[in-house]
Amino acid sequence: MGGPGRQLIVLGGGGTDPENLAINRYILKQARSPTPAVRFIGTASGDSDAYLVQFYSTFCRLDCRPSHLPFFRRTPDLRDYILRQDVVFVGGGNTKSLLAVWRDWGLPDVLREAWEVGLMLSGVSAGAICWFEQGVTDSWAGRLAVLEGLGFVRGSYCPHYDGEPERRPAYHDFLLRGEISPGLAIDDRAAVHLVEGGVYRVVSWHPAATAYRVRAEGGAVYEEALPAEYLG
Repeated sequence: MGGPGRQLIVLGGGGTDPENLAINRYILKQARSPTPAVRFIGTASGDSDAYLVQFYSTFCRLDCRPSHLPFFRRTPDLRDYILRQDVVFVGGGNTKSLLAVWRDWGLPDVLREAWEVGLMLSGVSAGAICWFEQGVTDSWAGRLAVLEGLGFVRGSYCPHYDGEPERRPAYHDFLLRGEISPGLAIDDRAAVHLVEGGVYRVVSWHPAATAYRVRAEGGAVYEEALPAEYLG
């Protein structure tokens, strides 16, 4: 089970592949319960049925209690529901729409309260961008943009760093123009485990995948590759 501190695991891409459970096992191992209650939030995909099937196909193979939190059907009392969980896994999709729905329902305050007392937060792509002060998102058709997030973690975040060819140059451009703060970039099939807002560990389920600290200084962009522990 996980150690002390507020924990958050952010994935660059992937994470619900029933044929490769390495990252899912890692997430569950950090939870406060040996058989954690894991709740999927698929708001960014409009509670896509296909994404729900993918989530259940993955987590039903593991020693946990999976379910999902709907926002486009009947929605339960959020505070009561969230405070009974051990892990929240947020799926990818449209980050801007995710944040709009969450804020209208008051979910960010509930998640922060639960996080302070031991809830493990995790997510991929949009479900990872949302936790940072800023992120690089494709919420708008045809272009990448900077979006303000919830600010649970300081700095900025860019997912799919090696998986989508436009992500890296867009992040660099935003940094050079001063539109986004320094932050983290993560490859597909890699994740960063944050404790109290700092990098605790980088893990991957592909031997070439990793994460980077990225900043602009003196008209140039600098990347610091962070060594990743390969989970197999």
